[in-house]
Amino acid sequence: MELVCEAPAKINLYLAIKGKRADGYHDLETRMVKITLADRLHLSRRDSGITVECPESDLPTGEGNLVHRAAKSFFTALGTGGGVHIVLEKKMPIAAGLGGGSSDAAAVLRGLNTLYGRVFSSGQLADLAWPLGADVPFFVDECTVAWATGIGDDIHAEDISLSGWIVLVNPGFPVSTKWVYENFTLTTGGNPYILGRDFVHGKDACAGPGNLPLYNELEAVTIGKYPELGRIKDELLADGAHGALMSGSGPTVFGLFENEAQAQKSLARFAKRFGRNVFLARPLSTQAKL
Repeated sequence: MELVCEAPAKINLYLAIKGKRADGYHDLETRMVKITLADRLHLSRRDSGITVECPESDLPTGEGNLVHRAAKSFFTALGTGGGVHIVLEKKMPIAAGLGGGSSDAAAVLRGLNTLYGRVFSSGQLADLAWPLGADVPFFVDECTVAWATGIGDDIHAEDISLSGWIVLVNPGFPVSTKWVYENFTLTTGGNPYILGRDFVHGKDACAGPGNLPLYNELEAVTIGKYPELGRIKDELLADGAHGALMSGSGPTVFGLFENEAQAQKSLARFAKRFGRNVFLARPLSTQAKL
């Protein structure tokens, strides 16, 4: 039996750091939206064992790959044996701030649950998801928009429907999430509020979809090292985007467009510079306008 699963990317419309925890992680507040850009996974049920293929990718195929660890976690919880062969078709850039690895892991959990007769409830899948990574619980949840707190694993689904077009520009290099968070503390001098929480809630706040705040507190760190990301934001706005922001810890920058023709024109212009690292997507929730 084989199952084909889509693993959607996400963008962060809002991301603010509340403080650093005793365990070294950071408490945060973030609003995440699943989008139509997605990896594809083929899951084939086996009697035993876990094997992974990542064609046209340098990703590891053993336990260094999060999809392998997700499958292992599933079968450990299942406790009755079983196995799977996974073919992972990567569409998203790696270490791009789009949650690709986390979404792939969540797709494996959801897909295996389907292949094995829905043995686990949504809550039980969430319990399997959170040890794999902070974003995995969001992707294993059926919601398309969520407000997340804690380290990003405390998920509160939001009844917000979005539409419009999203141009995503990845400059072609990865950024370590660990490096960004470590340097956030250094950049703020240990004060997680100094980079503008008053700013984002004040008169100068940038309005996102549905007048939601559009803000990412980690931008100051990543753009500080890679100024080109700031220039990409400016260019997206000049192309007609009504908002532009870095997603997650970066380096992918997205622009929100109401006009499809403007989005397509911006996509084509950036593609001349960044090639296949430029994408046009839409929110998975499409009932209301951005």
